[in-house]
Amino acid sequence: MTFFQSIFLGIIQGLTEFLPVSSSGHLAIAQNIFHIDTGSSILFDIMLHLGTLLVVFIVYWRDIWKLIVEAVHMVGDLFYNLGVRFSRSRDGRQKRYRRIVRSNYRKFVLLLIVSTIPTGIMGFLGRKLIANATETLLVPGICLLITGVLLLICDRCENCWKIPRDITYKEGVLVGIAQGFATLPGLSRSGATITACLLCGFDRRFAVKYSFILSIPAILGAAVLELGDLGSEMVSGGLVGNCIAGMIAASVVGYVCIKTMLVIVRNRKFKYFAIYCFIIGLISIAGFVFL
Repeated sequence: MTFFQSIFLGIIQGLTEFLPVSSSGHLAIAQNIFHIDTGSSILFDIMLHLGTLLVVFIVYWRDIWKLIVEAVHMVGDLFYNLGVRFSRSRDGRQKRYRRIVRSNYRKFVLLLIVSTIPTGIMGFLGRKLIANATETLLVPGICLLITGVLLLICDRCENCWKIPRDITYKEGVLVGIAQGFATLPGLSRSGATITACLLCGFDRRFAVKYSFILSIPAILGAAVLELGDLGSEMVSGGLVGNCIAGMIAASVVGYVCIKTMLVIVRNRKFKYFAIYCFIIGLISIAGFVFL
């Protein structure tokens, strides 16, 4: 893999991670069509995903900071309640318990945890299947067709109003399952999760925010799993340079695309991406058959 090929793959990652067209599918297709050999570099994959992860932190840093603060306070309230449970005041009166979930951001924290659990289980159990699926054009092609269908469904969803306090934990699990399936190359993570959110009645703007913030534990979890195999990889100066170039390209392009997604969801413009997914999916399947 050359320096410019790493930038090319970084641009693809940035474009397709946040637009609903599947980053993994496009990377698999690009590597197969243009014969780009990354040497199955684990470090390169990690750096590309960390590049797009950085964008999520930049765009949603206020929300992420509030989530962290509320998560810490929730843990503090939990320990306080445990103390109340096993102790009594000097006058024999029982202290009152603190309500753990008492704001939208606290509910947001729990919903993210609930959604992450099925994603993590599905990703861990299916990691070998996912790795094998990227080596062919057939699976990304089929999954891109499925993504196109999901995007058409997304455009037809009614405008809903649910914010964290109105969302059930069961709905959080369903969104997590949708993200778990989206680990397959060609099945857009943002497309699958936003569609699941809208079908569950999420407010459109919050659905985008939820989808992208939910990607943080998923990407970090995948990176941790891949780090276990990083020790066996030969890391050269050239590879490090390529990884940094790809990460920067993914970050810059991804920042533009994540802002674009807010407009797309609000104006119901997913049908154009659905058409694109159908075209690329059919080309990918044709490539598998005839190449």
